Order: sequence, then structure tokens, then C-alpha cells
Amino acid sequence: MAKLEFFNNSKALVVKINEEIDHHSCSVLKDKLDVAINLSKIDKLVFDFTGVNFMDSSGIGMIMGRYKSIQKNSGKVAITGLQPTVKKIVQMSGLHKILEEYDNLDIALNKLNIV
Repeated sequence: MAKLEFFNNSKALVVKINEEIDHHSCSVLKDKLDVAINLSKIDKLVFDFTGVNFMDSSGIGMIMGRYKSIQKNSGKVAITGLQPTVKKIVQMSGLHKILEEYDNLDIALNKLNIV
């Protein structure tokens, strides 16, 4: 089961994931993220992947689903803290073309005017 931390400051929902993202953890991740997104009613979502050392194609689907959800309100989705192996998956999948990518959470929050 994936370990999640949520931070919502009324401008954005920050999701820190601290475990591998694979087909075993994705259904729980999707459910928890969807609830958090619906409750927060935000238009900016930031994934902090600092604690993610592995992600398979299920993770790509999980990110895309949340991206589509946020895009319905013309929102933005960013990703931070990509480890080298996960960054390679993000680049191979093409996610880097639609997500805003930042080296760390502080930079993402500043660039998205969330702080």
C-alpha cells in the first residue's frame, strides 16, 4: 500500500508519495487522490515524487487520470523530485511534455505561485 501525504493550501493540492508506484499500489493511490481532489476543489496539483524509486506503467495511467481531472477546470499539474529511474519512465511515456516538471517542491510552489 502506498504511503501518501497531502497538503492543501486552498491554491493547490500537494501529494507526497513515499513508496513504489506499481499495479499493486495504484488502485489505492487513485482512490485516495480522487477523493482528495474532489474535496479540495483545486485547479493545481503537485506530485512530489522525492520518495518514489520505482514506477511502472500503472503509475503513468494514475498520473494521466488525475491530469485529465484537473484539466477539466483548466488547471495545472506539476511533478517534482523525480529520481533518475522514474524520470526516465516519465520521459519515455511523454508525460514530461504535458506536466510541469521541477527539481524540488519549493521551486514548484514558487513557479506556480502557490506560496
